[in-house]
Amino acid sequence: MSPARATGYRLLGSRFDYLLHLRPAEWPIMAAHTALGYLLAVGLQGAAEGEGLQAAVLGIVLWVACLNGGTLALNSAFDRDEGDIAYLRSPPPPPRRLAAFSLGLMAAGFAASFALPPTFRALYAICVGLSVIYSVPPFRLKAVAGADWLINMVGFGTLTPLAGWAATARPIDTRSLVVLVAFCPLFAALYPLTQLYQLEEDARRGDRTLALMLGAKRSLDVALIAVAVAFALFAWAATRSHRTSSGWRWVALEVALLAWLAVLVPWRMRSELQPAEHQRRMYHALGAWAITDIAVLLAWGT
Repeated sequence: MSPARATGYRLLGSRFDYLLHLRPAEWPIMAAHTALGYLLAVGLQGAAEGEGLQAAVLGIVLWVACLNGGTLALNSAFDRDEGDIAYLRSPPPPPRRLAAFSLGLMAAGFAASFALPPTFRALYAICVGLSVIYSVPPFRLKAVAGADWLINMVGFGTLTPLAGWAATARPIDTRSLVVLVAFCPLFAALYPLTQLYQLEEDARRGDRTLALMLGAKRSLDVALIAVAVAFALFAWAATRSHRTSSGWRWVALEVALLAWLAVLVPWRMRSELQPAEHQRRMYHALGAWAITDIAVLLAWGT
């Protein structure tokens, strides 16, 4: 047990299990991706001046802690994983009331979302519905190859930054919408990578996940194709953007693309790996995702 986890149990006792299953280690990644939409809407200068900041902060907290944290906890409540899961190593057994707790947290976030623009609230409600059909029987679409993929690429990939934009109440133009839609195929690349180190446990549980159905090599092929589609959309948006800083825009996107290729190409060349190695490379892919967020911000937020 890590010192941080031991401290949590000393302070909260068994209630700390609830917090662990919200997987706060993922919150910085989710918060950054949500904030990207806000920053693209107001620009870096507008953000520096505090434009729409209060609404954006509230939106990020609700989206990250209540919606995303609740979604991950709901997933844990029905998966009952024993091995490492994304953003939580050696997960404790799910508490008996974890499902009710997670649904209550998502409901509380939805109630608080009435302080924000209606579009944000609608996106929040859509993602609550996606979370339920993803994790909860008899739907449990996470066990259906392809359905699990579609839900995540839409929910995390595009609706998350779109919610950050929606918190500002600003209308979105076509070019910016295409930029946010590009994150849909980008998450289509990332999602099967998060499952490669869990193939044995998913097979034991009977979940027919996309990665399990495809296998490691084909999952990585899909990831490479999806990255190509995502960056084609980024390129389309770049060609229709103002000329200001256009050189830096292309440089930023090229750096992000190279980061993905640096992770995926060696991985594809040596795809038969132990679960721990797949897990390590999955976190490298998350690093490429973070670089892409930064590149998009530099390309269109300045």
